[in-house]
Amino acid sequence: MLRPIRTLAVAAAALALASVSACNSASNAPSGDDGKKTGAVRGVTADTITVGGIVSMTTASGYSKKDTDLGARARYLRANEEGGVNGRRIDYLGAEDDGQDPGKNTAAARKLVQQDKVFAVAPMSSVTFSGADFLQQSKVPVFGWGTTPAFCGPSYIYGFNGCLVPMPGGTLNQTWPEGIKQVLGGAAGKSVAIIANDSDAGKFGIRTFGRGFAAAGFKVAYAKPSVPAASVPTDWSAYTKEILRSNDGKAPDAVVSVMQTPNNIGLFTALKRSGYRGVLTDPTDYDPGLLAKDATRMALDGVHVLLQFQPFEADDPNMAQFKADIRKASGGKDVPLNMHMLTGYMSADLFLAIAEKAGKDLTPESFQAAARGFSDTGTLVGDRAEPKGQKESFGCGALVQLKDGRYQVSVPFRCHPPIPFS
Repeated sequence: MLRPIRTLAVAAAALALASVSACNSASNAPSGDDGKKTGAVRGVTADTITVGGIVSMTTASGYSKKDTDLGARARYLRANEEGGVNGRRIDYLGAEDDGQDPGKNTAAARKLVQQDKVFAVAPMSSVTFSGADFLQQSKVPVFGWGTTPAFCGPSYIYGFNGCLVPMPGGTLNQTWPEGIKQVLGGAAGKSVAIIANDSDAGKFGIRTFGRGFAAAGFKVAYAKPSVPAASVPTDWSAYTKEILRSNDGKAPDAVVSVMQTPNNIGLFTALKRSGYRGVLTDPTDYDPGLLAKDATRMALDGVHVLLQFQPFEADDPNMAQFKADIRKASGGKDVPLNMHMLTGYMSADLFLAIAEKAGKDLTPESFQAAARGFSDTGTLVGDRAEPKGQKESFGCGALVQLKDGRYQVSVPFRCHPPIPFS
């Protein structure tokens, strides 16, 4: 009795092994001309690379980064027209809207990987990046705006202009402090007040920019992540009173807002009504669409906006190409340009550059090997290099000022040596 059972067991095991071998062979072999299946590499077929995005298109405050998606589409469209990446077309699925909500961000990351089977997420633009650990563990290359700590260290996550909120041991980009120093004619004897939302991104912003402005020679008279992150205050008086008395009972020379547009409009309007005449600056309000409304234009008039890329006003061949690509992706229409478009565009651009270097045999491992020795020069964000960009920013930027109803370059694009962050 034992002998037949053993014989059946051996036969069953052999059949199972043959089935597994057949499955593995089928999964690793190309499917033919239709390109639907090529093997075990998620998101890669014989002729396509599947990519998705995660963007805060809607938020509780009304702030939207939806044009990040348009910027990515524009860059992928040109890449496909030029023959794709090593013969593969980019199948861009568009961006998931995380609503600037941690739960939705994680859900979007899981959907893109587990259901849509993407090879990469590019762009990712949200102050909430709770899906970072899942994407890192899943070996999914991610490209976006490096304004959260997740862009500073994890091996699969890349900022299109580097890491902007480094951990101790990294470096800080000095574009903003050095730019404001130029606007004020020097930092000696000058003070700044820095304000941010009560969020992880806000707290890191206070910590890093506080160090940066101090290193540039400014007195940091005020630095607080005190504004609620979920909603825009209707009464800014408590914040303006603190700021206007922060410099030993006097107003600081500059107010630095590390917040998004709805908060900036409220804060700057309140400061102006209080009689403040110092420098106002933020890193988000470079958007010609904001000029359409009188109230918005008045609130932001005179504000110096930090850019970490070439201004749209720059006479640069790469900028001309960007504008042409956006126009084509918009159906031939001239649409108002904004920084979110460039965030998506340059996130896609960095992904494409590394994927090209990885060669025809594209896998997460070959992609990472290509990234470890990647560098190029003269892009819209300056000179790029990896893995340097996972520890520090690329160090370049400019300031533009809204004046007389239009943006003007107040500090030209240039690169500054970073400083250590400890």
